[in-house]
Parts: sequence; C-alpha cells; structure tokens
Amino acid sequence: MKTNTSFSASLLVTLLVGTLAAPLAVALDKTASASAHATQAGGIEWRKDNNVDAAFALAKSANKPLFLYWGAVWCPPCNQVKATIFNRQEFIDKSRHFIPVYLDGDSPGAQKFAAQFKVRGYPTMILFKPDGTEITRLPGEVDSERYLQVLTLALNTSASVADSLKLALAGNKSLKQDDWSLLADYSWDDPQQKLVNNKDLPATLLRLSELSPAGLNATRLYLKALFAAANARPGQTVPAIDKQQATERLIKSLADAKVARDNLDLVAGSAAELTEFLTSAKSEQRGKLTAAWNVALSKLADDNSISKTDRLSAIIAQIALAKLDNAKPSAALQKDVQKRVSQIEQATGDAYERQSVVSSAAYALGNADLLDASDTLLKAELKRSHSPYYFMSTLGSNAKKRGDKLAAVNCYEQAYNAAKGPATRLQWGSNYVVGLIELTPEDDARIEKAVSGVFAELSKTENAFYQRNHAYLEKMGKKLGEWNKDRKHQVTFQKVHAQLDSICAKLPANDGQKATCQGVLSKS
Repeated sequence: MKTNTSFSASLLVTLLVGTLAAPLAVALDKTASASAHATQAGGIEWRKDNNVDAAFALAKSANKPLFLYWGAVWCPPCNQVKATIFNRQEFIDKSRHFIPVYLDGDSPGAQKFAAQFKVRGYPTMILFKPDGTEITRLPGEVDSERYLQVLTLALNTSASVADSLKLALAGNKSLKQDDWSLLADYSWDDPQQKLVNNKDLPATLLRLSELSPAGLNATRLYLKALFAAANARPGQTVPAIDKQQATERLIKSLADAKVARDNLDLVAGSAAELTEFLTSAKSEQRGKLTAAWNVALSKLADDNSISKTDRLSAIIAQIALAKLDNAKPSAALQKDVQKRVSQIEQATGDAYERQSVVSSAAYALGNADLLDASDTLLKAELKRSHSPYYFMSTLGSNAKKRGDKLAAVNCYEQAYNAAKGPATRLQWGSNYVVGLIELTPEDDARIEKAVSGVFAELSKTENAFYQRNHAYLEKMGKKLGEWNKDRKHQVTFQKVHAQLDSICAKLPANDGQKATCQGVLSKS
C-alpha cells in the first residue's frame, strides 16, 4: 500500500534520469539538464520532457509500450523501488523495450498530469500500450523478483488487464495462466483504479478468486478479497464470508512457505486486519490464526533474500498482532523488536534504501512503545537523509503519542519549513495546520499564520488545485470548518477565507480549478 498507509501515509514533469553506475541521487540532481532525455552507459533512458504527450507520441511512433512512474523524492516506498527495482540490471535491460517516463509530483504541472492519468498515491507505476491504452497498474510494494515477473508478463501480453477482467467475470475459459497472474498482481489497492466500481471491489476480488484456477493466483486474489472486505469503506458492499472457513484456509496458506513468500506483501500487510476481521477477541480461533501468522512472519523477518523494508514490515505485523488483545506489547517482544530493527538498520548503507528502512524501523519502534529509541534513530537520520522533513513529521507523531502537544506541533512546523517542492510543501503545510487544530485549537494566531502561509504559496503555484493538492486542501478545509463550527474562531476563519477568495477570483471562469478552489472552505 502506498504512502497513505500506517507508516505513512502516500501518487510529473521534471523527469529524472536514472543510472546503474552512479547512485540515483546523482541522477536526480541532473533534472535541470536541457536535453530532452539522457542515457549514461548501462543506465535507464528516463524521459524528462516537459511535455508528457511527446513521450506518448514517441511510444506510438516507435511502437513501444510506455512505462509511467509517478513518485516523490521523500516517499519511502518510492525510495524502496529505486533501491531494489530500478537499479537492477534486469529492469534496466527491460527498459530498452519500453519508453520509461519518470514523473515527479513536485514538477511543474505534475498534479494536472496526475489527474489526467488517474494517479495520486506515491508510488504509482502504469504500463501503457503504444496507443496509450492502459495495460496494467503494477504493484509498488512487492518483492523485486515478483515485480520483474509481473512486468515481463505485462510487456508480453496482447490484452489489457481490463480486457482480462471482463472475460474472467463472464466465465470465459480461454484465459491463460499469465492473464490470471496479471489480475492477481494488479494494484487493486490503488484508489484511482477504474477497473471496478469502488463499492464492488471486495465482492469482485472474491469472485475472481473463485473463478481462478486453483493455485497461487487464486490464493493471492482470495487474500486481497479478504483484505478488501476487512477494510471496506462506507458504501462498499462486503460479500458474505464464512469466517471460520476463511480462518482455516488462511492457516493452511500461511503454513506453506512458498505461498507466504510469494505473498509477502499481503502476509506482512494484512495480518492484524484479517485476524481482527475473522476472529473474536481472545478466542481459540484467534490464538490459532495468530500463531500461524507469527510463524510465517518470523521466517520473513529472518529472510535475507528479501528487502530490508519487507523484513521490517513483517516485524511491524507481529507488533500489531500482539497489540490486538493487549494494550501494550510485552517486554520480551520489545527486546526482540529492538534487536531485529537495530540489525537491519545498521546493515543499510544505501541512501535511498535508508529513506525506506529508517521510516519502517522508526514506525516499528514507535508501535512497540519504544518511542525514545524511535526518536534517537530519527534524529540521527536528519543529518544524512535527502528529505529530513519526512522524519521531522514522524518525530512529531511520536511526541503526539507521548501527549506532548507543543513538541508535536513544533516538529510539524519544522517539517513544513524544511519541506521542498510545491506539492510537498502543500502537503506538509496542510498537515501542520491539521496538527495545530487537533493539538492547540486555542492558538488562533498560530493557526492563522500557518493557513495564511499555505495559501500564500498556493497563489504562486501553477495548477495548484489538482489531485494530491486538492485532496490535502480539502482535508485542511474540512478541519478548519470543524474547528469553527461553533463560530468561536470566526475572526480568524473569515481572514483566511477572504485570502482564499482572492486566489479563487484570479482564476479564469472557464478554469476547472476555480470551482475546486471555491469548494475548499465552502462547506465550512
């Protein structure tokens, strides 16, 4: 799940250059180059045009698929992809067979392009046919070996996942194993996916698992169906599930080392949610299922063949399981977590991998109620990270858990001040405002200053009201409305409302952003 997950949180067009021989940091610094694209010996020829349409035109004329990567410099899963997939020779070799486009969320006009391609969460990776038809959305948080297998299948297919889905649901028997593999590995958790109506997602995944030939694909679809049902949002239809039968099937799947390894993203990412969904607190069934999870998770946490972040995800899942029926993790678990996390973190030297590993490591420590250890790790990383503001925000979250409200909002403010890039600054600024309202609602002066600062930057940002920007503005606007629902903060609210109105007034009447701008505080 992308950067809006628990250790998160979150989805073009100064395009970046990647190389095999040099660290990706060097490539990122070269985005100001005047050339339309650049290739270094052995590296990936990332397109860096300011006109994404030109890249699609090239794909069509060259009769090559187009690979679109949407990410951000700070995002931990994005850095994980850079450290474990984009730097692999297999991926670099495959890049010769498609037009690779690197779309950064802070690039000029990026959020407008994001709206066009329906991408929001970082990272999102889409493979298009030469004619611009979407083939599939590639999973962003799976093992690199599995990712390369999925990419290979997608490059060789003649049908899109949308076509395969229609045939599958119609009961067509002509689907090949490769088609089912692409369905099983589609990025179904992407809220922007349009293959299935959002309300029908859990039921559709369950139906696909029933239609799929028995094997790993059917199991993966079944796990995704259970997870979608367990995390169903308002308006989604949850299919009838025999929970005892599902629990028994899960225990059997977890006992199969190959199944657990092939589905490590789901095994590590859904343990607590599925256990809580399928079993009752402190029941015998919960005990059996928890024991099965822990055996599988321990193997993943100790598996040096998978990425360090994935190993940490397994540890995080064990902590979440332990806290289901207990308010606090045991001293023994805390000791084990601290030891494992320290070993993994100390073995991580690559700057991009560290952005992902330290994020997960700090989250694991914090969730195990080892806040001081989490803080120590984060503070040390501030000096070496290329995006320290991300870790400043996590320090704020730790302070919030302690109940130190002032320290928390100070960290959020420092993170906002240090953030770079228009979309990133808007995200961090809105989060700072939300933190102020939640933790120090009586501080009108500070809240007004923060909101005014966000709006001032907004007025200077091109295409400011699309995609992620829109989502964070909407969240901030809703919070401001709730804060002022009793009209106790009317003076401050009216000032920032007037500031936003002046920004909206400058937008052309035929600009779709105008309505979005006017809607930020209209419901407040």
